[in-house]
Amino acid sequence: MIKRKITPKLLEALSDSPVVLVHGARQTGKSTLVKDLADNVYPAKYLTFDDPGILSAARNNPYEFLSGYEDNLIVDEVQRVPEIFLAIKEAVDKKRKAGKYILTGSSNVLLLPKVSDSLAGRMEILNLYPFSQNEITGSDYNFIDEAFAKEFKMPAARRKKNDISARILSGGFPEMLTRKNRVRQDAWFKSYITTILQRDLRDIANVEKLSELPRLLNLFAARAGTLLNFAEISRSASIPQTTLRRYVSLLEAVFMIYLLPAWSGNLSKRLIKTPKLYLGDTGLLSHLIGFEKEKTTADPLSWGRIVESFILLELLKQSSWSKFNLSLFYFRTASGHEVNLIIEHSSGSLVGIEIKASSKITADNFNHLKMFADETGKKFLRGFVFYTGNEPIPFAKNLFAMPLNIL
Repeated sequence: MIKRKITPKLLEALSDSPVVLVHGARQTGKSTLVKDLADNVYPAKYLTFDDPGILSAARNNPYEFLSGYEDNLIVDEVQRVPEIFLAIKEAVDKKRKAGKYILTGSSNVLLLPKVSDSLAGRMEILNLYPFSQNEITGSDYNFIDEAFAKEFKMPAARRKKNDISARILSGGFPEMLTRKNRVRQDAWFKSYITTILQRDLRDIANVEKLSELPRLLNLFAARAGTLLNFAEISRSASIPQTTLRRYVSLLEAVFMIYLLPAWSGNLSKRLIKTPKLYLGDTGLLSHLIGFEKEKTTADPLSWGRIVESFILLELLKQSSWSKFNLSLFYFRTASGHEVNLIIEHSSGSLVGIEIKASSKITADNFNHLKMFADETGKKFLRGFVFYTGNEPIPFAKNLFAMPLNIL
């Protein structure tokens, strides 16, 4: 079993929170993680709402259902019975005990219309993403923590032969570790998408015209790494914007897509900026757009967007277990100058990331980072340009070229 780097944070949350929710896309290993926890370091009764009998009992009377369990309780796929949250709230208020309930969900319950803020102040939420590359390799190196260290230490070049393109195009779902053949990977992704769109979305919402969603997901994949333009997508898909916005919320709720907000020094401005659209996994993305390893040079635009998605998702995963409280954004001026990724520390310090799907790097590649550094002044900590070469290179004060394989 591959050790999940979020485990220490999960155990820490269980030490003082009555309810801990681990949520993330289906098939990312949530059940495996909590079962292993219950079998080894944190004894608890495991129940899953994928079991028809347990599902029926919980829906029939969630209050009586919970009262039958005195010990610590794991409830898997909790989004299938949204009524359970009010029952958990009542149970916690009657008898508050740290670590009593471990919940897992394949939907973001905070985005679901049937679930209120009933567990505010009682529940800690952790994200479990598909495997990060350093989970797969067993590496202890966490770039995102090093980027915010008081002094940045240049990492050594990775000399081990590493098929970066194969890693990126396979993505991080655990199933991909056993499916090296692209045909078998595509077969799994096809079934996965069908399960999400035909089953999971029905569980959380009354979705009309489900037949529109596969085509819409393909349109999103083709636009990965671009601004979310509702008007343009509405025209292309022949879907009214009101319906489209609902579909976007639902696909975001089941972790199929990820919206990266814009950074602004003014919080109120940040909330009205157009987000950028990404898929939740580069394996899923490459499947949807039919991208093969041979196209990395033939289709540089698509390859560049896939590499950008890969960097974003890897840093998003690392931020989920970082020792710092971090938020991720992108930065774009009205004139179109952009920094691919901004990572903001809760203290206000900033790290900028530019991404180039090229094996060569020049001083010009740092121009947007320099502009962002001038814009943010003392808040700017340092900046990095990721590229597909092999050598970490200091380019200027607090500006570094970083090989993609460092992740």
